[in-house]
Amino acid sequence: MNKEIPKATARRLPIYHRYLRFLQNAGKKRVSSTELADAVKVDSATIRRDFSYFGALGKRGYGYDVDYLLEFFGKTLNQDRLTNVALVGVGSLGNALINYNFRKNHNVRIGAAFDINPEVIGTIRSGVPIYSMDDLEEMIEQQQIEVVILSVPQEAASSVVDRLVKSGIRGILNFTPLRFDVPKSVRVQNVDLTNELLTLIYFIDSNMDDADDDSAYFEQN
Repeated sequence: MNKEIPKATARRLPIYHRYLRFLQNAGKKRVSSTELADAVKVDSATIRRDFSYFGALGKRGYGYDVDYLLEFFGKTLNQDRLTNVALVGVGSLGNALINYNFRKNHNVRIGAAFDINPEVIGTIRSGVPIYSMDDLEEMIEQQQIEVVILSVPQEAASSVVDRLVKSGIRGILNFTPLRFDVPKSVRVQNVDLTNELLTLIYFIDSNMDDADDDSAYFEQN
């Protein structure tokens, strides 16, 4: 992409891509911004603005070609190639992530997992080999892994992140409640499940009308 895309727009692209795949599987050939808006719960003006960052993707009076959009956003999101990621921490959450089939709708797979538990080291779970943390740097280099899912206990997180940064990791999906200072070359995406649940409860208790307004959420994160 030649120009910078707003973070809010970038966060919505996977949502559009997922629904477009659904439309393609249903045999639909074209879709309007209004139809997309109804489906993904993002207003049509926002969708048109998001799409405009990438040039003329649709035609007035016709809408958007589903196959073309799916291919375009697939390439934009690197869905035309398989991305190999690693998982660090094979506890309850780590096991759930291993068992989740990322490749069903996304060209992402967990190629390696790491833990300190001798009972899981050397085993294979859902096709994913579990390595010792002693092998972390070697396997990251060997498998050319650039993205890591972090689901270790809070007390171990900082030291693990330091090792990942030194290993040349470019992206970390962080499931711990901690926040890390990393070089600008490393992107950290924080997923705080407890915070999301408490936020949902707050919205419900406060009777806030925009509780399910994705665009408001994206603008804040």
